[in-house]
Amino acid sequence: QVQVVESGGGLVQPGGSLRLSCTVSGSTLDKHSIAWFRGEKYEDIGCISGLDGYTYLEQVARGRFTISKDNAKNTVYLQMNSLKPEDTAVYYCAVSTSTYCLRGPGTYDYWGQGTQVTISS
Repeated sequence: QVQVVESGGGLVQPGGSLRLSCTVSGSTLDKHSIAWFRGEKYEDIGCISGLDGYTYLEQVARGRFTISKDNAKNTVYLQMNSLKPEDTAVYYCAVSTSTYCLRGPGTYDYWGQGTQVTISS
């Protein structure tokens, strides 16, 4: 059974940075695509293919966020820079049974519990 655990959230001042981690167990990254979402409406942030590393970032994330992976650690990262108060949310990592980088929360099968990110001075 695939399990997903996010970590790395916290309180950061505006303009600061955070790196979130998403560790997958019960499978290997190369069999999946992995995405990040945030908030009550599960806003898409972006995704990465665990097979070939193809990465897609939504407009809200471009220029400030990057997604990367470490297959040896079975972990995907969301590096967030130049953070703004409107980035405050619970951030979720989700894993698809497809290796294609898909958009939309309905296309992902396994979810973590979320990690809170708060941007405030």
